[in-house]
Amino acid sequence: MAKAKPIVSTSFSYETLEETLDIKSKSARLHIGLPKEVAFQENRVALIPDAVGVLVDNGHDVVVETTAGEGSKYSDKDFSDAGARIAYDKAEVYKAPILIKSAPVVQEDLDHLQLNQTIISPIHLSVLKRNIVERMMEKRITALGFENLKDESGTYPIVRSMSEIAGSAVMLIAGQYLGSQDNGKGVLLGGISGIPPTKVIIIGAGVVGEFATRTALALGASVKVFDNNVYRLKRLQNNLGVRVWTSVIEPKILFKQLKTCEVAVGALSHESGRSPVVVTEEMVSGMRTGSIIIDVSIDRGGCFETSEITTHQHPVFVKHGVIHYCVPNIPSGFARTASHAISNVLMPLLLKASDEGGFDEMVWHNFNMRHGIYMYKGHLTNFYISQRFDLKFTDLNLLIASRR
Repeated sequence: MAKAKPIVSTSFSYETLEETLDIKSKSARLHIGLPKEVAFQENRVALIPDAVGVLVDNGHDVVVETTAGEGSKYSDKDFSDAGARIAYDKAEVYKAPILIKSAPVVQEDLDHLQLNQTIISPIHLSVLKRNIVERMMEKRITALGFENLKDESGTYPIVRSMSEIAGSAVMLIAGQYLGSQDNGKGVLLGGISGIPPTKVIIIGAGVVGEFATRTALALGASVKVFDNNVYRLKRLQNNLGVRVWTSVIEPKILFKQLKTCEVAVGALSHESGRSPVVVTEEMVSGMRTGSIIIDVSIDRGGCFETSEITTHQHPVFVKHGVIHYCVPNIPSGFARTASHAISNVLMPLLLKASDEGGFDEMVWHNFNMRHGIYMYKGHLTNFYISQRFDLKFTDLNLLIASRR
């Protein structure tokens, strides 16, 4: 028997199917752990009690290790009054799926880390160790770094806030060590009527340099700024709204200015590696006795050849008659302000992650947040770290696309 042929009629209507859209997930309840930092000189806490209160009011669980806020002068009572649960056992805090730290992951943290945990913390590339990265990869950690976290305007809010604090603080520090009480020259930073103003040299016209310049000008000092990036020098002039003396870094000009200054600030940064050394020991030896160097770049190696890392407990040393202040992590010395600034960025980020249905969903929608992720479910997604430690690099965008 012959098969019946299919009937094709012009009355059939052919319609395209509806497009399948990415449906937003329901909001997620977050469980957040806030450990006490054991890292050297870390006094900050990543969420202040006010921020914890907002998170708890929005239905999230926050567990805080006892005395976690001590360095920033926040008590356990401040956190418990805000609705946090105080834990007296470190392991209990580390059981939280989301861990928020104000210091990088250190050796002591490794045994406590959980499988598939999300960690939000600084990276501090200069002190990062290969074994820490490898252990985090083994535990399939998703890690966001403060340094690379972007906001909607394309800037780095936590880095900027810390740089603003460091820039404003350097002039207060300089004023302290120029005074008589710390065996300084007994010079008032700035100037009064009839007396020439204190001369300040700032090397680096980034955010630290800009805020150091602002503070120095406000105190009445004479400021000269060096940077090899002319665009940054132009931006500095425009942001300040006044014309300050600027120059590219030309050794002879820099040496001449350093000879007669009271304060020299090193604020040069490098995207991923060491800060360039632009002031040699010979230049430092030609500076005035009793003048002060503040090397803000010390956490990336320093831009003065004579710089050596110091601590908040013993912040200065004298070399060639010049006082050197080389404390890394200057914002930690102003811990309460710094904690508040970090908290202002992280609390809205956590609320947004909750609204999106958790960090996995947020990563899919939020490209600025992707920029902050240096490890995703145990895959290293930061090219610089992978090159430095010779570890496998995986493109984050491909990873995310493959999991949808």
